[in-house]
Amino acid sequence: MSSVLTQHQRVLSGMRPTGLLHLGHYHGVLKNWVNLQHEYECFFFVADWHALTTHYDDPRIIAESTNDMVIDWLAAGVSPGSSKIFIQSRVPEHAELHLLLSMITPLSWLERVPTYKDQQEALKEKDLATYGFLGYPLLQSADILVYKAGQVPVGEDQVAHVELTREVARRFNHIYGREPGFEEKAESAIKKMGKKDARLYRDLRKRYTEQGDQQALEVAKALLENQQNISLGDRERLFGFLEGAGKIILPEPQALLTPASKMPGLDGRKMSKSYRNTISLRESPDDISQKLRTMPTDTNRVRRTDPGDPDRCPVWQLHEVYSDDEKKQWVREGCTSAGIGCVDCKQPVIDAMVAELKPIRERAKDYLDDPSAVQAIIDEGSEAARDVARDTLDEIRKVMCLSR
Repeated sequence: MSSVLTQHQRVLSGMRPTGLLHLGHYHGVLKNWVNLQHEYECFFFVADWHALTTHYDDPRIIAESTNDMVIDWLAAGVSPGSSKIFIQSRVPEHAELHLLLSMITPLSWLERVPTYKDQQEALKEKDLATYGFLGYPLLQSADILVYKAGQVPVGEDQVAHVELTREVARRFNHIYGREPGFEEKAESAIKKMGKKDARLYRDLRKRYTEQGDQQALEVAKALLENQQNISLGDRERLFGFLEGAGKIILPEPQALLTPASKMPGLDGRKMSKSYRNTISLRESPDDISQKLRTMPTDTNRVRRTDPGDPDRCPVWQLHEVYSDDEKKQWVREGCTSAGIGCVDCKQPVIDAMVAELKPIRERAKDYLDDPSAVQAIIDEGSEAARDVARDTLDEIRKVMCLSR
């Protein structure tokens, strides 16, 4: 059971603008977004400020890439009717919350984020000794917390960022959630629950605070979720009171682990622009066919009559994505016996990939032909996202004594 309130069951996810997206993005992120938008209130954003942390010296690539990326999202099935699609820099509340959180976040928390040193090592050619690069994990935290997002879809390598966000939210609530008369207000809220539920809440809270009973904590959270007799403010107050903290101003998000993408590149490595081994979502059928027909195969299979080993062949990895068991059996038997050639082996993958990308390419063309529609979607999504962000900042300014 999540500790985040039902009305805060939002998903927040973003991508740095890198231009045209490829099948690795589609299988690793976009298909998941399309599914999530039917289950949660989703906020999907172009992380253009994050792109500046590593491309501050050439921002033109950011502007050029943003529109292309949004078109690919829409073409892949991300719907502006089911989710909010926006650009990070169009919602300045992200930056304001980043600034305010930086006042309470220990420097050591940022320095210990695993990707901080990893990216410095990977991008040695760039000068990344900047405040922006050090602080980008905290900007990620602000991205999440400004919408009080409950679920953040990430791969395993990004879990540390969500954990940092949880720690920042916890510290913020500890410092600023202790409103005057907090315990008296919590006790008053308990009485509003009714005698039976109030008694149960007190018992569960006692079992958790005195015995560390995690199950009691989860049951108590579920009890609060279903309460109809108390206000949202009282509910947040009682969530904090459960764990001995203050009022929950910024709910702690949960990492929603996404399956690792199984989409290999044309050379067998992870599909990545840096490896130049990609198939873009708008790739033409002829280009798909040409790229796949010239991709390397088992190096031991020099002649058509030489038997091969699918496990040594990059094409087999594509069959793992696109072929059913019957087709894979046909490939394995044909390859190991030299009953089929490499061109024969590649054709089913070519056909499947062309079929998969055809509707995406057609939808992308519709948006390319109507750029004003894309801008309208971004405008509407950015304004809707900002409405939510403003509400959060109003509350935060108030507890930090910054409101007028």
